[in-house]
Amino acid sequence: MKKWSGGMLIVALATILVVRYSLVGNKVIKRQKQSAYDFFRNHHPSDKSRVKDNGSLPPFQNKVTALKNRPSEKPTLVNFKGLDDLYGFRNISVEKHKYLLVWGQMRKLLSRSDALPETAKGIYEASVAWKDFSAILHNKEASQASIVNISEDRNCPPFVSRFRKTNSSNVTFLELPCGLIEDSSVTLVAIPHGGQGSFHIDLIGSRISREADAPIVLHYNVSLPGENMTEEPFVVQNTWTDEFGWGKEERCPAHGSVNSLKGFMLDGLALCNEQLIRGTVAESSNARSSESLTNVSRSVHASANFPFAEGSLFTATLWVGLEGFHMTVNGRHETSFAFREKLEPWSVNRVEVVGDLDVLSTIAEGLPVSEDHELVVNAEHLKAPLITRKRLVMLIGVFSTGNNFERRMAIRRSWMQYEAIRSGEVAVRFFIGLHQTMQVNVELWKEAQAYEDIQFMPFVDYYSLISYKTVAICIMGTKIVPAKYIMKADDDAFVRIDEVLSILKGKPSNGLLYGLISSDSSPHREKDSKWYVSEKEWPHDKYPPWAHGPGYIISQDIAKFIVQGHQGGDLKWFKLEDVAMGIWIEHFKNSGKEVHYISDDRFYNAGCDSEYILAHYQGPRKLLCLWEKLQKEHQPNCCE
Repeated sequence: MKKWSGGMLIVALATILVVRYSLVGNKVIKRQKQSAYDFFRNHHPSDKSRVKDNGSLPPFQNKVTALKNRPSEKPTLVNFKGLDDLYGFRNISVEKHKYLLVWGQMRKLLSRSDALPETAKGIYEASVAWKDFSAILHNKEASQASIVNISEDRNCPPFVSRFRKTNSSNVTFLELPCGLIEDSSVTLVAIPHGGQGSFHIDLIGSRISREADAPIVLHYNVSLPGENMTEEPFVVQNTWTDEFGWGKEERCPAHGSVNSLKGFMLDGLALCNEQLIRGTVAESSNARSSESLTNVSRSVHASANFPFAEGSLFTATLWVGLEGFHMTVNGRHETSFAFREKLEPWSVNRVEVVGDLDVLSTIAEGLPVSEDHELVVNAEHLKAPLITRKRLVMLIGVFSTGNNFERRMAIRRSWMQYEAIRSGEVAVRFFIGLHQTMQVNVELWKEAQAYEDIQFMPFVDYYSLISYKTVAICIMGTKIVPAKYIMKADDDAFVRIDEVLSILKGKPSNGLLYGLISSDSSPHREKDSKWYVSEKEWPHDKYPPWAHGPGYIISQDIAKFIVQGHQGGDLKWFKLEDVAMGIWIEHFKNSGKEVHYISDDRFYNAGCDSEYILAHYQGPRKLLCLWEKLQKEHQPNCCE
């Protein structure tokens, strides 16, 4: 009996061990399937069990950690100033909500404590603009008048030439009601006296609150020798904001070595005219080496190539390029200055000329101007077709800013005329933030009514906020007008829709990122760069694969993952929208899903080449030219 009892005990113990081993085994298998986010959420970084004996992370953990960009805790909700005002729709009729379909779903995303830089500013400035604009809408609806008839006069003129003087006789200014766009220019004809030794031209931005002073988007300061003839003339360019004061100045000619300026180009132009630098430095050096030269002769040598001189008439044109501002004096390019973050050309509403000089004339031209939609002959043909399908093949979200009227009209008249779009198979919508200026918002609303292809965003269009638009197009392509594929495009890009659809037929319908993909890129650490990213924002040396922003395509499952991840606070914001998409797709991949990265060199990131699928940096004229070539030549040839 004892032997039998002992045997039973051994069998029982063996059974317990087998069951326990089975349970543990099941847990191990389950852990292997958990997502990277769950792994890091359940294992604190200080957990020593995650480190090998040599102190390094396991290979799998190294891979995931290098691309990890999730918050350690889910963000909380913050009610930014002005947010409530953006969601009070009592003054707008229900039918107007078709321009605000995504607007309503953005509130929670904009309220997160980990919001993008400048979110508070963008929301507050939008709330000020929206409050004034919605009051106009309400008044017009109450009187049964259309917003189209708000003003008999054109709100956004193509040029402004009437300059005025302030109470101070040495300040002349021009009002720019709708800001500046690419190719806008301000031309000044004047004669400097040189008594005070300097004058400056300032591009002034919009002033939002009474407490803050208006920002200076560009300060172009010219210093002449004046009475002290031994000084060399120079130009200083800078910016100023109420929050940060003066930025880092850029001087031309620069102090120190001439070589320090070589290699820096903006829109293909040098930051400082090379002849000016070489002439000033070389001739100054010769002057210093010659003991027989007088102070006056040194001044003549030093300023021989300088474009401004006391008592000499000059014609200076300050114009807007793709990447920055450029100054041409008497027909010669002199200086360039890169756009700085939060100081975009569209925000400029005034030009000031200050100093001891006689201003003979000023004119600002190439300004943003909206068409008179009632006079557009083919307006109905340009209007967005009704969406009748339960599921689109593709939704294209085009990122635009309020005063880019001509770009949008050129797109409507060019590649939006593809049959796939006119038939309703593909839908195109422009995603646009509010403008600080009332005139632009009025014109924008007229445009939305006329063509019904605009979706308003509840913030002002700062470059650092465009990742919100990326999620907005994902919301629209999954929740509002579901589409098999979602494409993002810029408003200066030409897209060959027929070729895109043809290619997509042979591509995976799930887990797809299609475009010009960068697989080995690093963050910009230069603080003056438009794409500057601090180590706090991205602490790693490399980015995961991402597609260049002028245009790329994702599948619906990825778009759904992004929407759910942001609505749940599981994905983190990142200010570079195309890189952000790559980061979010990496999380999609780490959740156990397969990703198909398909790169195509025919998505041109900067310019155009034959056989293009997408051509970038195409202004309104080139967009129309490309379309005309396709219709006549039936070949994807570029326009010079």
